[in-house]
Amino acid sequence: MAEDRKKHKEAKLASALKLTSGGKIADTGKISEILAEIIHSGDKLCIEGDNQKQADFISKELLKLDPEKVSDLHILISTIGLPEQLDLFDMGLARKIDLAYAGPQGNRIAQMINDNRIEVGNIHTYNELYSRYFMDLRPNVCLLAGVEADAQGNIYMNGSVEDSSSIAEATAFGQGIVVAQVNKIVDRVRRVDIPGDWVDFVVQSPEKFYMEPLFTRDPARVTETMILMGMMTMKGIYAKYLPRTINHGVGFNTAAIELMLPTYGEEIGLKGKALTNWVLNPHPTMIPAIEEGYVESIIPPGGELGMEKYVEAHPNIFPVGADGSLRSSRVFAQLAGHYGIDIFVGASLQIDALGNSSTVTAERVTGFGGAPNFGCDAGGRRHTSDAWLKAGEEYFRGGLPRGRKLVVQVVESFQAGMQETFVEKLDAVTLADEDMFKLPPIMIYGEDVSHIVTEEGIANLLLCRTPEEREQAVRGVAGFTGVGLKRDKKKVEELRARGIVQRPEDLGIKKLHATRDLLAARSIKDLVKWSGGLYNPPSRFRNW
Repeated sequence: MAEDRKKHKEAKLASALKLTSGGKIADTGKISEILAEIIHSGDKLCIEGDNQKQADFISKELLKLDPEKVSDLHILISTIGLPEQLDLFDMGLARKIDLAYAGPQGNRIAQMINDNRIEVGNIHTYNELYSRYFMDLRPNVCLLAGVEADAQGNIYMNGSVEDSSSIAEATAFGQGIVVAQVNKIVDRVRRVDIPGDWVDFVVQSPEKFYMEPLFTRDPARVTETMILMGMMTMKGIYAKYLPRTINHGVGFNTAAIELMLPTYGEEIGLKGKALTNWVLNPHPTMIPAIEEGYVESIIPPGGELGMEKYVEAHPNIFPVGADGSLRSSRVFAQLAGHYGIDIFVGASLQIDALGNSSTVTAERVTGFGGAPNFGCDAGGRRHTSDAWLKAGEEYFRGGLPRGRKLVVQVVESFQAGMQETFVEKLDAVTLADEDMFKLPPIMIYGEDVSHIVTEEGIANLLLCRTPEEREQAVRGVAGFTGVGLKRDKKKVEELRARGIVQRPEDLGIKKLHATRDLLAARSIKDLVKWSGGLYNPPSRFRNW
């Protein structure tokens, strides 16, 4: 028999309301007592927890719960961004977690898994996790972070709506309790991002909620190797297929490409023909390309600290509301990335000889975020585009003709600390062999990858006709890693003759031309100038 969720919710609310004046506004000093009334042992507790903003005040208040009274919590969180969110497990309050991304807590959660101090349900993609909130992972309580709230509980999120409205909807209509910390209680919110009848309690935090400028990359840190790989990607893939709809993953390799659009992109004729419609957070490194007229639209999964005024000044490109501020949506952006884009360009921590990749390693559980949604060939897609059809023609295996998404991994063969990117066996597979995961936590399966780009060249996996060809193509660009050194040199040269493996010189690219002179902006200060002073970078990125 199903539990009476509505009855349980009403009983919890009745107890918690005794600690308030009867309305939705909770006193800051009483929030820990309210949490103790509404969070019971065994509850599914959803914490925000998304890419950039964190319900940090409420997360800290959770640690005041008594583990003798509350235990066995099942934490649901898209992004683990704060140590307090893992402290719940060390304190004995929580037992299990379902997540999508671990980011800065990746090393710690890997150690906790190894020590059997935390049980991982699954590492999800964002959409996968959010949809389960409406099904088998219905939150009993969710904790959100917002900018403003009024007495009726209406919440304004500014640009970083992200997944908040989806979490609130799933919880409220699943007979769960919604609590939001906000920066300020106001008479009337600037815009209603979450309606008050979805919200049970709001509390004004002593400080503004934590924001992480996750998508800001300093052009000063872009290297000539990144520029070379960017040139190969732009000429060997972008100029060949002319994809109009695109997502760039977060990283310096894609930042280099963004900064070269007004320079090298102009040289090879991309403007107006490709890369016009983006699924992308407001990357500061996109400012020069926007200013030069490369971009028609951007659907952002979230906001980016410091980009608020610049975004508001470009309502024809970004989704800006009548109030003048950005409205982001991680769910719709992820759907656009899954079904709508012609090309996804990202990276990984490890790639094996067949192109399978993962960001779960023995030392670090970064998680996946949206990469598996963006980086797979969505079988349900039915709308056509020239790039999609051309990639499908190259991949054709017989039967009915189909289109194909371009999924590109741009990686250096060695990462920081001389860690090899290419490995014979992914750590993810080893962890599954050791029963830490029921299945190897693969981020992008090799069969979905169309191209791998390294400092050595491009491997076009669409053109490979056998697993052996695919393996040699990957080895052929894997550099001096163990995987690369085991290549069959004769076979790789045969693949090169067929255009499956391409070196820079095969593309007419001279390595000596891969210099920082190709960057439209070479510093954060340059980006501020490009923006006309509208970009206001966080203090840690200012060095002038």
